[in-house]
Amino acid sequence: MRWFETPTFDFLGNRKTAYVVSLILVLASIGAIVTKGLQYGIDFKGGSEFVYKFSEPMNTVELRSLLTEPLGSAPETKLFGSDVEVLIRTDNPATKEEVQVIIESEFDENLAGITYESESSNYISPRFGDDLKAGALQSVIYAIAIIFVYILIRFRNWTFSAGAVAALVHDVTITLGIFTVLSDLVPFSLSIDQNIIAAFLTIVGYSLNDTVVVFDRIRENSVVHKGMEFIPMVNLSLNDTLSRTVITSVTTLFVVLVLFIFGGEVLKGLSFALIIGVLLGTYSSLFVASPLVLELDKRAKKS
Repeated sequence: MRWFETPTFDFLGNRKTAYVVSLILVLASIGAIVTKGLQYGIDFKGGSEFVYKFSEPMNTVELRSLLTEPLGSAPETKLFGSDVEVLIRTDNPATKEEVQVIIESEFDENLAGITYESESSNYISPRFGDDLKAGALQSVIYAIAIIFVYILIRFRNWTFSAGAVAALVHDVTITLGIFTVLSDLVPFSLSIDQNIIAAFLTIVGYSLNDTVVVFDRIRENSVVHKGMEFIPMVNLSLNDTLSRTVITSVTTLFVVLVLFIFGGEVLKGLSFALIIGVLLGTYSSLFVASPLVLELDKRAKKS
């Protein structure tokens, strides 16, 4: 990390390249979302959930593989209270009774010597899913609006608010695009559910924290180096915070990678979203938020 002691990277000198890269990623993400559509989980599409108690401990990954083909999509399977109780949730559009017949037929055919009993079953209506969609969208919009006001009050300059919000929208949009493109290509579920919404809000918080640290240094340097032009001063601020930015991102990535590798199938989607969010949050704080503040500041002075 010695090369971070006195870095002199010209971040703003490469901002046009960063604009092109970000524009391509954002447009590709929007295109994928519009053409393919977001892959919603049971929380949003509706479906059925069941709790079964088995005569011996069950492997939830094997159960998921067993039920994926007959149900038409990979169900959510996880232990429920003990290692012999399993919660199964599926977005299969058939009635609860029809889905239960499919599941139990697979159990009877493939789980020789293992007995089971149904402890509970519920149907999640699409109306509940629509409410969750609206609530999730509202939570993200409210978070972005509050962040805009917070940055405006803290830095007393709308260009900082606009730069921070643009970086957040950039990160969330690209993450959604990656989820949409990879939903059918990776061996784990990337369906949008409540866990993923929580991950997106975490991404917003992480990216904002990184951006605010940089903005704080820009404000400090604007006082300490009053005679310095804006571009060199912003570059100096980015280099001053670079060590902190990289170390924070790397240590966070270590934790999230451990969660992704050892956290089990249920947490893979969430941890994958966090991995993408940490990488994008680091990138956007260096190449999106601060350069946009520069561009908006220049336009504001011309008008």
